[in-house]
Amino acid sequence: MHSVSYQDLRNAFEFVSSGSPATHSAYICQDTANIYWLSSSLELEEAVPADVATSARYIAVPHKNALQLGQKMALQFIDQVLPADYNLVSSFFRKRGAYRRFRELLQAQGLLEQWFVFEASACDSALLDWCEQHNIQISFD
Repeated sequence: MHSVSYQDLRNAFEFVSSGSPATHSAYICQDTANIYWLSSSLELEEAVPADVATSARYIAVPHKNALQLGQKMALQFIDQVLPADYNLVSSFFRKRGAYRRFRELLQAQGLLEQWFVFEASACDSALLDWCEQHNIQISFD
């Protein structure tokens, strides 16, 4: 397999993760390392091979939830920086609007930028682990 640009992969991962699972998808071609993007809610102009979702030649880029980068990651961050608020934040995730309330709490505590750094690092680490598991070669150009 050719090397996949990490920036292209990260962009595809962000696209896939920007909606609920199955709303957006992206596939890496094992033969060319091209990434194909699809959406059930947006009209994309890119031509996509007909067998992209069914052929073993393509690897689906994961959604952040598949890499456990949602609630679990938020709670890990809170456990590190605001352990006294762990139960409060945990309760956020029992209702709709959890991430909005989570970010509002971080904003009020002056921790929003620290969260963004933590989140980016956790995403990069999980995505690189995923690449290793799927024998995807990465280039950092």
